[in-house]
Amino acid sequence: MALTIEIDHAKTRAKAAAAAGQPVVPQAVKGPIRKVKWGILLLTLSIYYVTPFIRWDRGPHAPGQAVLLDFANGRLYAFFVEIWPQDLYLVTGLLILASTILILTNALAGRLWCGFACPQTVWTDLFLLVERLIEGDRRQRLRNIGAPLTTKRIAQIFAKHAAWLTISLATGGTLIFYFTDAPDLLRGFAFGEVSANALTWIAAFTGTTYGLAGFAREQVCTFMCPWPRLQGAIWDPEAYTVNYRDYRGEQRTSAKKAAELRLQGKPAGDCVDCGQCVAVCPIGIDIREGPNFACINCGLCVDACDGVMSKLGRPRGLIDFESWNNIERGRRKEAPVNRLVRPKTIGLTAACLALAGTIGVAFTTKTTATLSVQHDRDPVAVRLSDGSVRNAYTIKLLNKSSVSHAYTLAVSGVDAKMAIIGNDSLAPIEVAADASETLRVTLTAADAGRGDVVFTAQDETGSTVLSAKDRFIER
Repeated sequence: MALTIEIDHAKTRAKAAAAAGQPVVPQAVKGPIRKVKWGILLLTLSIYYVTPFIRWDRGPHAPGQAVLLDFANGRLYAFFVEIWPQDLYLVTGLLILASTILILTNALAGRLWCGFACPQTVWTDLFLLVERLIEGDRRQRLRNIGAPLTTKRIAQIFAKHAAWLTISLATGGTLIFYFTDAPDLLRGFAFGEVSANALTWIAAFTGTTYGLAGFAREQVCTFMCPWPRLQGAIWDPEAYTVNYRDYRGEQRTSAKKAAELRLQGKPAGDCVDCGQCVAVCPIGIDIREGPNFACINCGLCVDACDGVMSKLGRPRGLIDFESWNNIERGRRKEAPVNRLVRPKTIGLTAACLALAGTIGVAFTTKTTATLSVQHDRDPVAVRLSDGSVRNAYTIKLLNKSSVSHAYTLAVSGVDAKMAIIGNDSLAPIEVAADASETLRVTLTAADAGRGDVVFTAQDETGSTVLSAKDRFIER
């Protein structure tokens, strides 16, 4: 059977609201999924607002903030992890791992990230909660649209936007805390000693939060986010996404009429066309029309429908997390089949484990110092008056630890005499903490030929031995 995923968002809104050009005004709902979403909202917001104030002892001359993006010095700190610009391949690996996990999640349960943990969803839920507490639930807010302004209504609007701006300011200010020491910046706010640069970024992030969570809302998920556009390519009919069991719900009729038909032994659908699934949807779609690329898989319509079915004495699950293939099996009156474990999910899980293992090994084997060598290119070799050949190299020693170290330089691979320009005695090279030293080194050989040359640098403790390979060239 061919399946078309609806991509016209306007057609899937409540018809009256769409015709009137009204915004999507979701209704509050209670249920187990809503409780899970509140729990995730509380957890994610707590992590976001608290993390910049967590302390982490890295020793002297190192920042004490657990998570810090120190762009000024080219550092990224995350608890025991310290990433330098030379370690950006690790960040790339983490991004690839995150993308693979997201694709695996999509193969298992669709847009679960979007519906439960995406920052846009979390902050929109928070803003909607404030709006409901001040202006009332959906019916009252719909009545307020276009209604004449009264003193009470003006007070409500002012209170709502003041609360939104307060949350936005806290969000923007907290984001800045990730880029500088949070307690110091907080003290700067208290005493009015904040740079114009910091204030500019706070204003920008505050405005972004206020606009996206307060006004754009579902438009971000539908039109601005690229993830929905990928659904047509990676949509999986075996994934457990929010779906309507039409074989059970149709034909729709009123609760009273359905009860009469059942008493007469005639079939009657469980759907009473109450519209609650549409009313609670933060995107404003009707899941009964079939899979929709705008659906974020939040499951609030599941809670709403289960509540109605409970009142009517009908089984739950008319709208549920179910695979599309099982919906088609239900139409054929076949038993549902759970295929979460299948070649696709096994392969993606293996890829995630392999990536995580590789990144873990890379992190554990990452050294606190690096040695790099660059051969002079013009000229690549010089013939001296005595017939010997000299090659010159630029060597860079980078000490990424919080204490200074002295490195002894040596060379192997060719029978050549090494000289460090400015260091005739070949004494150990002192490299300060969190600093680098650049050296000019020459190798002179009477008859070395062409071959590989290996430079090594060993610190004073002997525990760190760095190496770098290059070529010795004879013309």
